[in-house]
Amino acid sequence: MKMSFRWYGPDDPVTLQNIRQIPNMQAIVTAVYDVPVGEVWSRKSIAALKKQTEDNGLQFEVIESVPVHEDIKLGKPTRDRYIGNYCENIRRLAEAGIRCICYNFMPVFDWLRSELEHAQPDGANALAYDDATVRAMDPLKGDLSLPGWDASYTKAELKDLLTAYAALGEEWLWKNLETFLKAVIPVAKEVGVNMAIHPDDPPYPIFGLPRIITCEKNLDRMLSIVDSPANSLTLCTGSLGCASFNDIPHLVRKYAERDRIAFMHIRNVKNFPDGSFEEAGHLSCGGSLDLYAIVKALVDNNYDGYVRPDHGRMIWGETGKPGYGLYDRALGATYLNGLFEACEKAKAESEGK
Repeated sequence: MKMSFRWYGPDDPVTLQNIRQIPNMQAIVTAVYDVPVGEVWSRKSIAALKKQTEDNGLQFEVIESVPVHEDIKLGKPTRDRYIGNYCENIRRLAEAGIRCICYNFMPVFDWLRSELEHAQPDGANALAYDDATVRAMDPLKGDLSLPGWDASYTKAELKDLLTAYAALGEEWLWKNLETFLKAVIPVAKEVGVNMAIHPDDPPYPIFGLPRIITCEKNLDRMLSIVDSPANSLTLCTGSLGCASFNDIPHLVRKYAERDRIAFMHIRNVKNFPDGSFEEAGHLSCGGSLDLYAIVKALVDNNYDGYVRPDHGRMIWGETGKPGYGLYDRALGATYLNGLFEACEKAKAESEGK
């Protein structure tokens, strides 16, 4: 596997030099953040990211993400222009050495939490989702108090989007995903890029928005649309693992065996009976997921793709982008390094190597 770390560009308080000092850290996961969704990234911007990354001794091979314009997801007449732009971005990123592009097909919102700084008993703060809080809200009435949402759209724009997606429904969203995949995957395959779709977070409908990248059945359906390693998964253990119907070690083993995981986001979540959940430290005992079983499934299937420690808690007084501080993610990377080393050595011993 190749250990990587998400970096939000020059304005990120976590510097590339900070990241470089994490043991076994090899690659940066980043993006161009100053171009409107759906437009083409300039070669100059891509080259600047590549230079910054490589000047700090790290590899520039993973982009997260190239966002998919809402018009593509909704199947509007303008989607062909945006799909064309998307294909051009794939080509330009491949020219710069990118081998994996993480993206999602979530309507309107990439993720949903009810709290960004949920206090933990040990003094840390974590991202959290309270089911009762979310169910009590009605965005169509202007009830938009969830963190991270109202900065993206005006209330009027959000209302229009929610209404459009409610009328669309799941099957039409599937059709629009199929159109997208059949256009972009051949381009990605041609230039040696793996497109790695990220699951919906959380993996079930919210506020009437259809969500389709949610469970084993739907992952199978998505992968079958274009049966190629270029059409692969970002298997996010936390996004899928916050739903009790997903058996994460089983999913990891199944799709690693089939060579359909291009990117692993590995984190833990602590689930509650009412459907609420909190982000947890990476250690298995801190949450509801068995990270040892997850890593073993990867090692047993000779996984050689990209891995990154996903959301961390904010610890030791650190401030910054919630979920994306340095300290807890660095601890997560170190813990994952230990799990991979132990599993790899155990496997070698069992095979008499």
